[in-house]
Amino acid sequence: MLLVVILPVVIFLLNRVLAAVERIRGATDQILSGGVALVGELGGVPEALATTDRTVNEVAVGAVRYAGSVARLLG
Repeated sequence: MLLVVILPVVIFLLNRVLAAVERIRGATDQILSGGVALVGELGGVPEALATTDRTVNEVAVGAVRYAGSVARLLG
């Protein structure tokens, strides 16, 4: 009697756990493929960062020159 009652409950719970595991596996596969695609798009990032650094440096130099000129005019 115990086997007739408990075995179907165990099988039902096991099926639910296995279904959840399959959904998780599918989600992780999608995440992995998206990550691999993203890595392919990041090839130019170092060059873009170097350009950004140069631009920021040029703007900073220009801002310091401008502030110095304004200070001389006002002082």
